Amino acid sequence: MQRAISTGRLDRIAMGLSGLCLVHCVATAVLLGALASAGGVLGRPIIHEVGLTLAMMIGFVALSRGYLQHHSILPVAIGVLGLCVMGFALSLPEGGHEPLFTVTGVTILALGHHLNMKAGGDVHSG
Repeated sequence: MQRAISTGRLDRIAMGLSGLCLVHCVATAVLLGALASAGGVLGRPIIHEVGLTLAMMIGFVALSRGYLQHHSILPVAIGVLGLCVMGFALSLPEGGHEPLFTVTGVTILALGHHLNMKAGGDVHSG
């Protein structure tokens, strides 16, 4: 049975979202330093909550599909760890160590998706 969106494609989408999250975090930090008013828009909690929700939904689908294909638990474990670190970051006060934990979680999640693609034989160069 053919799936509408391949697991590898979901992993690539999830990695792209992780990259966008990383850019968002860095841009927010830079803009907060340069323009305090810009941080009011980009730093709103709803953006982080929506981003984490999307990451969790896409991550769940891509990582579980991958596991069903290749039966390797490592990508799932690493992806879940990344999501947990991102969730923990949401519980921290804005400004302090929250950006560090968010960027760390995003990076770990992207690694999980990369390993998921690699385990499924769906890594393409270029």
